[in-house]
Amino acid sequence: MVESSSDPSPPVDRRKFLRNAALGTVSAAAAAFLYAWRIEPHWVELVERELPIVNLPPALDGKTLVQLSDLHIGRLVDDDYLRTCFESVAALEPAITVVTGDWMSCESAEEVDHAARLLEHLKPASLATLGITGNHDYGRGWRRENVPDDLQRRLSQLGIRLLRNDQASIAGLRFVGLEDFWSVRFSARKAEQLLAGAPADPTIVLCHNPDVCDLPLWGDFQGWVLAGHTHGGQCKPPFLPPPLLPVKNRRYTSGEFDLAPGRNLYIHRGVGYLKRVRFNMRPEITCFTLRAAKAVAA
Repeated sequence: MVESSSDPSPPVDRRKFLRNAALGTVSAAAAAFLYAWRIEPHWVELVERELPIVNLPPALDGKTLVQLSDLHIGRLVDDDYLRTCFESVAALEPAITVVTGDWMSCESAEEVDHAARLLEHLKPASLATLGITGNHDYGRGWRRENVPDDLQRRLSQLGIRLLRNDQASIAGLRFVGLEDFWSVRFSARKAEQLLAGAPADPTIVLCHNPDVCDLPLWGDFQGWVLAGHTHGGQCKPPFLPPPLLPVKNRRYTSGEFDLAPGRNLYIHRGVGYLKRVRFNMRPEITCFTLRAAKAVAA
């Protein structure tokens, strides 16, 4: 008879195993919460990409356009963090800087002075610094028309031009700025008129809320639309879409979207936040290199 020389394995302590598993789960959850609260909201990603534009003036080929969005200057977003972002923009030496809305978060006009003081640290781009309004620039309920009026006056003193259902030509490149979709100043008729410019004009549209891209006002427009508003949802589970998005069209999360032949949308993830929490959706500073492109058949 052959006898076994090995001892039987000690029994597993089921209670100890469950306790350790629970502690591990709690520790992982706490670490994820601290990361989403303290690290990612200020962990800015520099996104570098080309922006191909049909009929781009040769003098602009290779120049840099920087997009910021959703600064949300106010009581929640840290001023030092935003100043650091502005320093990063200055280091890029942009020819053009655009801010696609939500400069501040306020109930009425209480943050206008705060925003103006802080934006003194945003160095003017060499050719132009432009922007548009977002819903939070209209105060409570997006209905306080005096708030963006006050902001516009203060920004103009800093050399920042706010395009409010208006357009500007910068070295031969046309910028069309639409009022915020949710605001009392949004006008589909005015937007349609602005977009009906000469087809040969190289044009970039600044539009805070990407849902405007689904309205029947674009006609044969070809060019880029730069938007913000969504923050990318701020929190995105791995392999799943963001659970919360302030848009009707749920595919408008962040990044590039092909809308029509020759028409493209880029949605910026934003710099600031309404709640200090981000997960798998870092804030961004977007640095576009302008490039000449061939026309696309409609």
